[in-house]
Amino acid sequence: MIQLMNVSQANGRSATGAAEGGGFADAPDLRLFVFALFFIFGGITSLNDVVIPKLKGLFALKYGEVMLVQSAFFVAYFIISLPAAAVVRRIGYMRAAAVGLLLMTAGCLLFVPASSSGIFATFLAALFVLAAGITVVQVVANPLISMLGDPATAHSRLTFAQAFNSLGTTIFPYVGSILILGSISKVDPSQLAPAALAAFRAQQTHVIVRTYLGLAAVLVLVAAVVWMRRNRLQEVRDEDHSIMGHPLALLSQRRFGFGALCIFLYVGAEVAIGSLMVNYLMQTTVLSLSPEDAGKHVPFYWGGAMVGRFIGAYLLRMFSPGKVLACAAGAVIVLLLTSANSTGPVAGWALLAVGLFNSIMFPTIFSLACEGLGPRAAEGSGIICMAIVGGAVVPLLTGRIADWTGLEFALTVPAVCYAGILSFGIYARGPAPTANG
Repeated sequence: MIQLMNVSQANGRSATGAAEGGGFADAPDLRLFVFALFFIFGGITSLNDVVIPKLKGLFALKYGEVMLVQSAFFVAYFIISLPAAAVVRRIGYMRAAAVGLLLMTAGCLLFVPASSSGIFATFLAALFVLAAGITVVQVVANPLISMLGDPATAHSRLTFAQAFNSLGTTIFPYVGSILILGSISKVDPSQLAPAALAAFRAQQTHVIVRTYLGLAAVLVLVAAVVWMRRNRLQEVRDEDHSIMGHPLALLSQRRFGFGALCIFLYVGAEVAIGSLMVNYLMQTTVLSLSPEDAGKHVPFYWGGAMVGRFIGAYLLRMFSPGKVLACAAGAVIVLLLTSANSTGPVAGWALLAVGLFNSIMFPTIFSLACEGLGPRAAEGSGIICMAIVGGAVVPLLTGRIADWTGLEFALTVPAVCYAGILSFGIYARGPAPTANG
């Protein structure tokens, strides 16, 4: 396992403190770098929410079918997380971040052949590669920000970093709605001949391609900056020379295993709600908005998470993280039940308000689960990121139920997920034991 030390501090202190959870008391420049990573991968992930209604219309898909967008994206976390943790062990945090950014670039570029083919499955392949790169970056970012500071404030610091993730998820969907949803055609694809349909899909998906090509250019620049700073950290490896380490052994620790399950539930519920948000707000029984206007409301969902994370970073310094998590999960359950059993603005804004209470959940669950892992932090991060595969499973289930019963009843699926998170908050309200083995 890699131990970290800020190179500028190398002559004055040992790297051992980081490995034992001590972190760095003063590494503001590196924290800014990690904040930027959170902003980038959060924003790109949230673009799925505006790509979904675009592809749904172009390919005449049902909710259960179009949710394969999220399945293709988030299954990458399950497949890539442990290899990503192994990459971090071998080449270090900064080099691994550069690799992840270049893999994200490749995923963005794959939208070009996907658009030319006019085949839905090729978009899924591009999204998988893009998500693979994001997985590597996230495996790097989560433990790194926890180590860069006082371990007593790790909950607060990770929540603050996640606020930059939410800043990205607030800005990107708004811009994406203008670029992608604003150009939705009035043509009914089902009325076109096969040749005309293929040409129509290629032409309409060009707006998606332009968006992701712009992102690819930015990612290359960021990767170059990260690579130039690859020696910014002095990283000392421990005596375990195995390729993968022994991350699955951590699941035998009850608190960590429960926390990993809750990451699965949380990401699945958050993604399911965000994915259905545009179509939900478009309903005549809710806000009866156009696709573009509904897309422009999605930033209220993610913006609430951003505001909540800045507030949460303060609250988590004052109150037990487990108790804060339980209260937030309880509030979300109330909002989901309110939305599902209401109409008009109450139904719409109750669902949008979920983002405010989602805010502290991922970082709090992550840090509660990983408390006491010490030098096994990257292995723990790999397992936690595998659990993000919930974003592939829960939205698909929610979409199937929406096809059968309607969007309102489908909200019971994320509500059940939040009930599990509430239970974990109560369970983990005390300090964690130290990892062993």
